[in-house]
Amino acid sequence: MGEKVVAGLFDLSDRQRYRGKLRQCLAGLERLLEEKRFDRPKNLMGLEIELNLAGPDGMPRMMNAQVLEKIASRDFQTELAMFNLEVNIAPHRLGGRVFDRLAEELRTSLTYADRKANEVDAGIVMIGILPTLGRDDLVSSNLSAVDRYTLLNNQIVAARGEDFTLDIEGVERLVCTSRSIAPEAACTSVQLHLQVTPARFADVWNAAQAVAAAQIAVGANSPFLFGRELWRESRPPLFQQSTDTRPPELQAQGVRPRTWFGERWITSAQELFEENLRYFPALLPICDDEDPLRVLNEGGVPKLAELVLHNGTVYRWNRPVYGVADGVPHLRVENRVLPAGPTVTDVIANAAFYYGVVRALAEEARPVWTRLPFEAAAANFDAACRHGVEARLRWPRRGRHTGTTEVEAVDLVRDELLPLAEAGLDAWGVEPADRDVYLGVIDERCRRRTNGASWQAVTFHRALERGMDRTAALAATTRRYCELMQAGEPVHTWPAGLPEPVPLG
Repeated sequence: MGEKVVAGLFDLSDRQRYRGKLRQCLAGLERLLEEKRFDRPKNLMGLEIELNLAGPDGMPRMMNAQVLEKIASRDFQTELAMFNLEVNIAPHRLGGRVFDRLAEELRTSLTYADRKANEVDAGIVMIGILPTLGRDDLVSSNLSAVDRYTLLNNQIVAARGEDFTLDIEGVERLVCTSRSIAPEAACTSVQLHLQVTPARFADVWNAAQAVAAAQIAVGANSPFLFGRELWRESRPPLFQQSTDTRPPELQAQGVRPRTWFGERWITSAQELFEENLRYFPALLPICDDEDPLRVLNEGGVPKLAELVLHNGTVYRWNRPVYGVADGVPHLRVENRVLPAGPTVTDVIANAAFYYGVVRALAEEARPVWTRLPFEAAAANFDAACRHGVEARLRWPRRGRHTGTTEVEAVDLVRDELLPLAEAGLDAWGVEPADRDVYLGVIDERCRRRTNGASWQAVTFHRALERGMDRTAALAATTRRYCELMQAGEPVHTWPAGLPEPVPLG
């Protein structure tokens, strides 16, 4: 959704015209695929991280415009709400010491941004959901002052036609309503991009879908919302419900939500773009002047602007991306599963695990998606979001056995997926030292059954045991999280609970 959009009203013909342009874009995409016009593999990966702004008290700060003015870098951009930012790291070629380089770049960028934010009494927090957010923080008046967010909010609200209902039952239950999409802004994630050839796209996307639950199990970092302890990774249910254009009647009819895991394995990227047009009405029916088929006839490369914009309003956890760089089209798989944080080391470890295991799974002789029903992959994703590192997942039996078996997520990761990730990183040409450091972080999280979500929950409950009320305990947990995040050691090494108060005298 990086498009520059001017807020305005649409008339009755706009959606029909936009639908026609989408069909032209799909036809253009099909021709590009048939003519093999796409970029050759360059092993390129990219990284984006959504961030929170909080003060020294751990409470959210609605001041991204002021902070961005201080940072004054194109690497940092606005996000949906005034307490959000996003940092973008330039694409890197997978190989060598790429993860160490990424970690150093990210530390440098975040340290600089945090220092500039400190000048206006704010700080950068990498966390899936800021525990101190309250319902009054997530209202339309706190959306960033950017036309595309205002327009998107207005269109989703109009499509739904009534208040949004949030109903998430986890450790505790949260039930409330919202008059805008602002609660979506609570969800801050890491987006991992991988450029792929059209021939490899389906295998990589299917592999990413299969492993999404394991990513969440080891990386969960979002257990709190509005003062309630919910799922270990509460972003997916919150994102789905806060962007749900379906009133209850359409939900009952089985109409698909705009935020979804999917419903089947695929055989090509084009299937996903076709689904977007088939199932989802346009939210932003803004037409570009380009005639994509004429551009193709003249030997050019079309931007497919309507296809790109529409794709940005369908919130798949693994999303197809069409782009043009240096006049050459390319395809990417955008993995949107992971929450932000807790530390740079943890973020890079999550990335190393993902890029390694997806490469290995995509190249298996008997692909996992031929042995794992899609419904089981979707149920795994739900279980991992609910239970995090304690989740149990279904996975194909080993060897010649058929069918699936239930296994603890930590055992699946340690026994099967980490060896695959190691082989995948070797195939990318990543140096063993880089590989071992970051996959070792994932292994230790599994061994200790600790991730950001479990640390937050334990620390919160110990604060309650000290006699703090819930609000104070969440603020204290957030402040301690920020201290340890700044120190930079990975989350599995963090001491649980708050430090003991220093006695006076």
